[in-house]
Amino acid sequence: MSNSRPDYPKICLAFLLFLLTSAIASPSQKAPDSPHFRIYVTNERSGDLSEIDGSTLQVLATVPLGKRPRGIHPSPDHKFLYIALSGSPLAGPGVDESKLPPADKSADGIGVFDVQQNKLVRTIQSGSDPENFDLTKDGRTIIVSNEDDAKASFIDVTSGKVTKSVPVGEEPEGVKVSPNGKFVYVTSENNGTISAIDVASAKLIKTFKVGRRPRSVAFMPDSSRAYVSAENDAAVTVVDTTKGEVIETISLGERGVIKPMSVLLSPDGATLYVSTGRGQRLFIIDTATNKISSSFEIGERPWGIALSPDAKTLFSANGPSNDISMVNLGSRTVTKKVKVGDGPWGIVTVPN
Repeated sequence: MSNSRPDYPKICLAFLLFLLTSAIASPSQKAPDSPHFRIYVTNERSGDLSEIDGSTLQVLATVPLGKRPRGIHPSPDHKFLYIALSGSPLAGPGVDESKLPPADKSADGIGVFDVQQNKLVRTIQSGSDPENFDLTKDGRTIIVSNEDDAKASFIDVTSGKVTKSVPVGEEPEGVKVSPNGKFVYVTSENNGTISAIDVASAKLIKTFKVGRRPRSVAFMPDSSRAYVSAENDAAVTVVDTTKGEVIETISLGERGVIKPMSVLLSPDGATLYVSTGRGQRLFIIDTATNKISSSFEIGERPWGIALSPDAKTLFSANGPSNDISMVNLGSRTVTKKVKVGDGPWGIVTVPN
């Protein structure tokens, strides 16, 4: 009679090899080439924040914030999000403001959102109708553009107190601190100017023309140049920050059709991305030559834009369609759109 007892060591070894090869071949394994991150979107009309998983693009939460959330920035340690809130009524260009309902000034401020708790934990008073802002490199000071006041407010984050207010041009909007932390640029929509302010002293250095209705600013990593979107010129102006003057103007197309809004540089400073609002297009500019390398439609009135941590993907907040676009920068195509709240305005990505 033959011995039919199974060879257990060989069976166990074969089973282990099967498990190992299955794990290696499994399509559910994610390549570790991009860190996990989350996307946060401010929704101006619905007054809330959309939180999105950066890997799956699933909306994880929609959190109430307050009236008209717009500008948004993370703290340097990514523990908090700071969000500009405004009680001024929503109105487009050319609207007779005398016919609008009165502003709710009690709603104005910078909201502090705790990422861990996933809720707004306090609001810092900032001035009248804050729209956009930036943080100093140490994260201790917020610099805010107050549209109604024509001032830039310097706010101590810990105390929540305004320490300085600097007069700037009318209807200030874009605010950007230079990478070296020495100065901040504030755009004036009405005057078509930049107010350059020394960060340490909170004193105005210089005011100079940059184009009609300047919206936002992006600095080269070495702080030597700045790129400013000029909405009513359908252009981006290039500024020599040492001289405080425009050295070049990059035309993007027909005025009134192409309306540049947000400008964003790649981490290495080699590429500039420009959203164009009602122009619906994203422009990609080579900063070595300041020439347009590509432009294509990405969504309905794209406003705020942000890059994934690996800088391979761009996300845009599309106001009228209440969604964000995911743009593959390799193929330069929109690969997905995700519904968010009403009137998405600002957008940031935050590593987990």
